[in-house]
Amino acid sequence: MTKIVIIGGGHAAAQAATSLKQKKFDGSVTLVTDEAVVPYQRPPLSKAYLSGDLAAERLPILRETAYEQSGVDLKLNTRADAIDRDNKTIALSTGETLEYDKLMLAVGGHARRLTCPGADLAGIHYVRTIADTDKLRPEFDAATNILVVGGGYIGLEIAAVARKAGKTVTVLEAMDRILARVVAPEVSGFYAGLHTSEGVTIHTNQMVTEIIGEDHVEGVVTSEGDRFDADLIIAGIGLIANTELADAANIDVAQMGITVNEYCQTSDPDIYAVGDVTWHHNPMYDRELRLESVQNAVDQAKTAIGHMLGENSPYNALPWFWSDQYGLKLQIAGLSTGFDTLVTRGDPASRSVAFFYLKDGNLIAADCVGRMGEFMQAKKLIAAKVQINESLLSDDSRPIKEIAAEFLA
Repeated sequence: MTKIVIIGGGHAAAQAATSLKQKKFDGSVTLVTDEAVVPYQRPPLSKAYLSGDLAAERLPILRETAYEQSGVDLKLNTRADAIDRDNKTIALSTGETLEYDKLMLAVGGHARRLTCPGADLAGIHYVRTIADTDKLRPEFDAATNILVVGGGYIGLEIAAVARKAGKTVTVLEAMDRILARVVAPEVSGFYAGLHTSEGVTIHTNQMVTEIIGEDHVEGVVTSEGDRFDADLIIAGIGLIANTELADAANIDVAQMGITVNEYCQTSDPDIYAVGDVTWHHNPMYDRELRLESVQNAVDQAKTAIGHMLGENSPYNALPWFWSDQYGLKLQIAGLSTGFDTLVTRGDPASRSVAFFYLKDGNLIAADCVGRMGEFMQAKKLIAAKVQINESLLSDDSRPIKEIAAEFLA
């Protein structure tokens, strides 16, 4: 094996390049991305980068010189159009053809778009790339009345930035509570209270059915028949995996992403997929899933590169995530799907609280607001698959490290 090609512009692509350097791979490495910049951090796009607190030059994960020093051939502003698996080549938008021995698809996903009447009007924005945020910012700065469609993490992060900038902010959520797909009702209530106290207006059970305006948005109409005026709409309604390239090459694709095994191999053993685009089995939770997570992207990239170079260490990592809103850091360990008991540690009113999710007495996930200690110990306890008493978790008078030590000895 002498030629490795990486397609993508996020954390997984950057980690792949780093791992190849660390493992002293001496063949040729080419990184292809259709964006104008080297692989960069995406989480700040809806937070510090949108607010202007983080400059564009601080977004790249590695500087361009790092790739050059590692011998990585960067192809920016270049789209991979097709994969020829028989000849092991990739057709690029530049007309060039790349050869590969091993190929990594770190192609991520794209923001789900609104499809209702009026969805093509000016003044509707999505946040997924630097270009998205750069396009949004002038209108964001000029707007006074901002409507956020979607009460997930992206929508709420944008709402927090907009409110701190002094905007009038309304959040419309189609489900009966914000964050309904990912947290317990109590956690939804905590964040609804947080945003309301900061001046955001939240409306649930409101599906946008029409966007009003001539050339530019003026407002929306919902399934309830209500009208909400706005001079700017930002939608955060989910991510769609970029499976088209793999699908066209007859690589196995599931409904949610590119199917991979425990080594991140696709149905073609010489082609790997990593990060947001993968549909994979998580052994800790014994189910198939797709994760939108920096941690997942980085860990899968390490697994894939290791396997390309002859290692056999399967991917087996605990998912974790984070979100920043109004200066409060939410750190999430594990996946709460299927929990039967929620334990609260701390006082939600103090804005320092941990929510622990249990299933059949086992800790399976934790949402920790301003609680780094609880987050760190929860990761260990979840991985150890311990059964733990609810009263111990809720006892905020005892250090969490001391409690965890009883089960991890």
